[in-house]
Amino acid sequence: MKKLLIASAITASLLGTSAAVASEEVNVYSYRQPFLIEPMFDAFTEETGIEVNVKFAKKGMAEKIKQEGEYSPADVLLTVDISRLKELVNQDVVQPVQSDLIDQNVPEQFRDSEDKWVALTTRARAVYSSRERVGKLGDDFDYLDLAKPEWKGKICTRSGKHPYNVSLVSAIIENHGEAKAKEWLEGVKDNLARKPQGNDRAQVKAIKEGLCDVSLGNSYYLGKMLNDEEQTAWAEAVYLNYPGQNAYGTHVNVSGMAMAKYAPNEENALKLMEFLTSDKAQHMYAEVNFEEPVKPGVEQSELVASWGDYKHDPMPLEAIADNYSQSVKLLDEVQFDL
Repeated sequence: MKKLLIASAITASLLGTSAAVASEEVNVYSYRQPFLIEPMFDAFTEETGIEVNVKFAKKGMAEKIKQEGEYSPADVLLTVDISRLKELVNQDVVQPVQSDLIDQNVPEQFRDSEDKWVALTTRARAVYSSRERVGKLGDDFDYLDLAKPEWKGKICTRSGKHPYNVSLVSAIIENHGEAKAKEWLEGVKDNLARKPQGNDRAQVKAIKEGLCDVSLGNSYYLGKMLNDEEQTAWAEAVYLNYPGQNAYGTHVNVSGMAMAKYAPNEENALKLMEFLTSDKAQHMYAEVNFEEPVKPGVEQSELVASWGDYKHDPMPLEAIADNYSQSVKLLDEVQFDL
């Protein structure tokens, strides 16, 4: 599916009509997968009586909303990665949200300075290593080490162009400069065990199958795999490592939300956004998704806590977004995915 999974022109039209006559609903456009967010939406509906209609997408959200214009049924936009949040802002498809409750729940560092987006969770861009062939990596292990000759033919990763990896490259540009980032990309490419493909979990599966020894992957996937009986063996074959503990810290990104520019159910949209920053929803993000809540005082899940504490790279999210275009340019120059 190239665009919205559920959306079609007819569906969008019907949804817009429905939104105009039914006040007890809110329409969400989401890049996040259904199983990651539906538990929170169900809890919101149970608490408020407001139905949540969701369109799931893999790409093209901003373009879709621009095409729909002021007739768009979208109320709340959910996505991952600061670059995608900034894209929504830059495409002028969101509006500022003023909420004392959100401001109380979410620290300033995880909110847009113009109130156009709000982070909901954080996640580490970790390195998975084979328990059998590599073992646990030390605190001195850094992302830059992946370019060393000792990892020749041992690295698996998804596409370099995926936002998760582009943002990591952006962080490396910010910390080490563009020339070093390009050198690093060339080294990592030389060390790949296979052409970039699949998602983060597919890389862990490849480690289990002996195709490679280490991979890049978001931290919460380890919890998801351990709770999926078909993937438990993959997860049990690897260690989760937080790179950069003796340097800048581990690269951390966010999932987040924004209110659509022409939200037809603005009041309900605000209620949903406030709910997603509440103790209840933040606790669910931690327990169901194994992500790290942004609301102070909401604890990690017991499983995530068992992976150990680690130092986050304190780099401002805006700096990562600002380097995004340059990162894509470098990935093209080194032909990372080819």
